[in-house]
Order: sequence, then structure tokens, then C-alpha cells
Amino acid sequence: MYGHVNNSVYYSYFDTAINLYLIDSGALPLQGEVLGLAVETHCNYFKEIAFPDRIFAGLRVGHVGRTSVRFEVALFRNDDEIAAAQGHFVHVYVDRQTRQLMELSDEMKKSLAVLVNERD
Repeated sequence: MYGHVNNSVYYSYFDTAINLYLIDSGALPLQGEVLGLAVETHCNYFKEIAFPDRIFAGLRVGHVGRTSVRFEVALFRNDDEIAAAQGHFVHVYVDRQTRQLMELSDEMKKSLAVLVNERD
């Protein structure tokens, strides 16, 4: 209707990029005992994305806590070098059954280390 992708869809793109990385890296098995819950999200929009744009996601980790991770995502249209949108998700990890907080596993920490954004 507006000629561009609705704002809520950007969050779906963020979520997909994060979960695809975690699943592909083996950090978060699909049916494992640990579940990541999004407790905070944010998005800044800079350019419209519209069909049939190709969308690429850049992913990094801004912070790793004892039971949580801040994922930072940028979305790029086609061959653009400037992000169309950028934002973050904070995931808290819990036991799938009890929903009690769980510390990040060594496997998760190892997978996240590749994406940690080193800041001065």
C-alpha cells in the first residue's frame, strides 16, 4: 500500500539474521534446552526497502553478558554501501521448560566471539 516494506518486517529480518547465524554456528540447536527471548528491540530507518530489493544483513555482537547478548544488525538494499536500517535485539537465555535464566554455554560464547564488536 505504501510502496515499501512495513516497519515491523524489519524486525523479522533482524530476527532471521540472528537466528540463522546461531543455528548455522551450532550455538543454539533448534530443539535444545536453551531458548533466547527478545527482551529489547530497536530500529532506526534511513532508506526505504521495497520489493524487489535484495536485502543483506550485517551482524555483530555489541555486548555479551552472563545470560544475555546484544545483537546489532544493519540491513542493506541491493548493492548499497550505506545501511537502509540498523538496530539491535537483546536476547536473554532461559531454560526452555522452566524459563529460568541460564548462563551462556561455552559453545555460545565461542560462536559469539567471532561477532564481538571491539570498541576502544
